[in-house]
Amino acid sequence: MTIKYTPDHEWIDVHGDGTATVGITHHAQDALGDVVFVDLPEVGKSFAPKEIAGVVESVKAAADVYMPVTGEIVAVNEDLRNDPSLANSDPLKSGWFFKVKLANPSELDAMMDSTAYDELLKNA
Repeated sequence: MTIKYTPDHEWIDVHGDGTATVGITHHAQDALGDVVFVDLPEVGKSFAPKEIAGVVESVKAAADVYMPVTGEIVAVNEDLRNDPSLANSDPLKSGWFFKVKLANPSELDAMMDSTAYDELLKNA
């Protein structure tokens, strides 16, 4: 299990079976405030990195959720769709957004580990 981060504040948790789980970081949910709606991608749809894969709306703002890697959506978090506040209360566990089958795992090499992501936040 390896967690990587994007500059757009998504996290991706890579599993040994060639899939990964994607969500937004604590920083992202904190900046958004109370999440009231999520628009999740369609299972079976493929995305390239940086394509908009979903939307998260809060009482303060709306933000796009970007696909961190090339891949196909294999699952979405229906619990999150039914209870968007999970993105606030547990963004790294039960508040995940979708699962993706990785098309090019080497894309993960360009992403940040937790130390690099913490540095990004300090310098923001």
